[in-house]
Amino acid sequence: MALGLGWKLHGDGKTMGPDDVVAPDERLSWGRTVGLGAQHVVAMFGATFVFPLVMGLNAQLAIMMSGIATICFLLIVNGKVPSYLGTSASFVGAVAAIRAQGGTSADVTGAILVAGVVLALVGVAIHFAGSAVLHKVLPPVVTGAVVMLIGFNLAPVVASIYWPQDQWVALLVMAFTIICAVAFKGFASRIAVFLALIFGYIISWLFDRMFGQITSFDAGAGKVTTHFRTNFDNLASQPWFGLPPTSTTGADGKEIVGIHAPSFSVAAILLVLPAVIALIAENTGHVKAVAEMTKSNLDPYMGRAIAADGIGTVIASSVGGSPTTTYAENIGVMAATRVYSTAAYYVAAVVAIIFGLSPKFGALVASVPGGVLGGITVVLYGMIGLLGAKIWKENGVDFGNPINLVPIAAGIIIGIGGVSLVFTSDFTLGGIALGTIVTIVAYHAARALAPTDLRERADAASGTMISLGEREGDYGDADGIDDLYQDRPGGPDLRRR
Repeated sequence: MALGLGWKLHGDGKTMGPDDVVAPDERLSWGRTVGLGAQHVVAMFGATFVFPLVMGLNAQLAIMMSGIATICFLLIVNGKVPSYLGTSASFVGAVAAIRAQGGTSADVTGAILVAGVVLALVGVAIHFAGSAVLHKVLPPVVTGAVVMLIGFNLAPVVASIYWPQDQWVALLVMAFTIICAVAFKGFASRIAVFLALIFGYIISWLFDRMFGQITSFDAGAGKVTTHFRTNFDNLASQPWFGLPPTSTTGADGKEIVGIHAPSFSVAAILLVLPAVIALIAENTGHVKAVAEMTKSNLDPYMGRAIAADGIGTVIASSVGGSPTTTYAENIGVMAATRVYSTAAYYVAAVVAIIFGLSPKFGALVASVPGGVLGGITVVLYGMIGLLGAKIWKENGVDFGNPINLVPIAAGIIIGIGGVSLVFTSDFTLGGIALGTIVTIVAYHAARALAPTDLRERADAASGTMISLGEREGDYGDADGIDDLYQDRPGGPDLRRR
């Protein structure tokens, strides 16, 4: 069917041979399809509600909007690209910078909405112009650098906000995440962050009973206080079903974020726009990975997929939700099961919407202890940065060539170090935004000024972009931390995420 809503039954719908593959336009029996959809929910779940917490947005709303965005994505690509749109990690650094400058949640979501519009327009342009234009403007050396500086720019956030809240819980959660990712095989390794979250919750609760209150930095109060690690006071009072709450102000004057209308700030928008580059890379890699696994040519749908992700981000952020991106975790589930049916993704999206309609679930997510986030973010942020190096490696970027080395080095240091360029008392460009601009502009300027032999060396060493896990082996059954949350910076991603 035109919208990809008609699925043929694969065989008898119950059995699969050792070499059987369920195509995107096929499905198993509805009982098995629901089971597969549940697996996709588990795969996307951890990052989709961890990243909103890290960005100071409402996780319940993010879960619900991810389901809605996924349905929109599947409709736009006509069911040809099976993917789940979870929360993107690529915006975390920019959001931290916006809040550090006194920006509100409305400023954050307004900037994300504009980024979504830009991403959608880029997707439309790629759809009509072809993907070759994308690789010319954003070659692997540039894309890898932007992804790297987005991730590593977050290091001070871990050091100053999350880790100090409970250093010993953070250390244990970090160690547990690493162990899960490398010691477990298959699906368990893919949900290492989610398992670490549960582990951290249990450890925090036990420490409260064993050692009592802790005196440390309290992110909610913005200062050092004496408090319990876990706090479930708000959980019992919340109903089981209902829309996510609207944003309010607590008795302490702090914002309690929920559904809200975005507002638009030029400074915030400029900080967020570099994340669009990471999302382009994520979506490109994911579409190519799905094409390889399904043995189909999805290049005609590349632009549609990128535009659909942008539209999903616009829809989510318009009510105060989080930015979205295609998830490598769910691609991993498909690789393990060899079931690429989009019907399973519709099931996952509906389940996510149901979760998002439970305020009690939202209260539980909001009560995640700060030390737990400290242990998780120290791994996730590093992974986002290292995905940039992964792009370089897989595309054979030659840093012996000054065209690649010199401008990229400048952009990365500016982005990671938080270097600022002050224009007026009201407008400063710095960190991720300035680093991205320098990386792109300086690279193309260096390439234009370089002698022919250096340009030819650069072209010979780096072919078509293979970004964020395009290679078939990256999505095998026994993957470890290499594929987790690639959105984010994807990524990840974000991985990404």
